Amino acid sequence: MQNGHVIEGSNATAIARAARRAIGLLALLAAGLAAAAGYAITAPSEATYRVREQLAGIAFPNDAVGVTRAVAGRIAFDDDGAVRDGSTVTVDLASLASDQGRRDNFVRGNTLQTSRHPTATFVPTAVAGFAFPPPASGQAEVEITGDLSIRDVTRAVVWRGVATFDGDAVRLEAATTFTFAEFGLTKPRVASVLSVADEITLEIRLSLARVTE
Repeated sequence: MQNGHVIEGSNATAIARAARRAIGLLALLAAGLAAAAGYAITAPSEATYRVREQLAGIAFPNDAVGVTRAVAGRIAFDDDGAVRDGSTVTVDLASLASDQGRRDNFVRGNTLQTSRHPTATFVPTAVAGFAFPPPASGQAEVEITGDLSIRDVTRAVVWRGVATFDGDAVRLEAATTFTFAEFGLTKPRVASVLSVADEITLEIRLSLARVTE
């Protein structure tokens, strides 16, 4: 009885169905919120290039290393662990710096042409190596597949590394290797360098903080 009236069976059934639909919608909303959870890149994070070179007057090869901490972006996952659209990592190439100013000037002006192409962008499409949702602690070897864009060339690459989990934070260290020719890049040339290897290794060390969209 409600307000002195008896609720007939058909009305009670309709109310029950409406309640179930409302509960279902709330469940879908909650699932959507969970699916939108992801990770934002925070400080300290950095990106590094590493190229083997032979310097004049030195008997053994040396690694040319350029580093920048101007790294930004976010990676979001669906509730089944699939990478969501809009996930991206951006690196400011113009801020890359090594131990030689002449090398940096050539890399910025010729190799990367940062006046026209100031950033490199990586769009992840899949992350493998750990169960989802991610663990609250421990480490996992991970493999990240996606599209890397440098200057006006985009190619599929695979990063391999280790993710360290600590509650809502993740520390990711990973690397990928490709050749100058694959991205149409000119090898650095300065007077003190006799030769430069064909391969470039990119390394990332990212601090990731859990966020909810």
